[in-house]
Amino acid sequence: MATEEGTVIKVAGANALVKTTRSSSCEHCSSKGSCMSKGGGNEMEVQALNLAGAREGDRVKISFDTASLLKASFLLYVFPILCLIAGALGGQQLSSSLTNVGESLLAVICGLAAFGLSFFVVRRVSNKMAVKSDYQPKVIRIL
Repeated sequence: MATEEGTVIKVAGANALVKTTRSSSCEHCSSKGSCMSKGGGNEMEVQALNLAGAREGDRVKISFDTASLLKASFLLYVFPILCLIAGALGGQQLSSSLTNVGESLLAVICGLAAFGLSFFVVRRVSNKMAVKSDYQPKVIRIL
């Protein structure tokens, strides 16, 4: 479980907006450019489930389940590539039954089609994952 410390800047219902500071582990993360950073600086804002009942101004510890992070990363990065490969292999196999279409051309067309369709699957599954608490950071303790 990954944890980080921050300050609650806003509470809205069951959620809290927490301002954190980039840690040294952020420098090695491949997604550091897509975080909700303020002006490219060292501060980031994270929306988290407020399980600890924190209020504005409280210093808190937030956590994120690493297994959920790995599942989401697989869906976002690996799944489309696997679809591209499977589509290309399927197109190559299909070209053997079609005599007037080139093997490489059909492999490229099927691969790109499967790659494109994978984004619709990713979008649909990620929308379902976004509402589950397993895939959201949580305020676990007030410091």
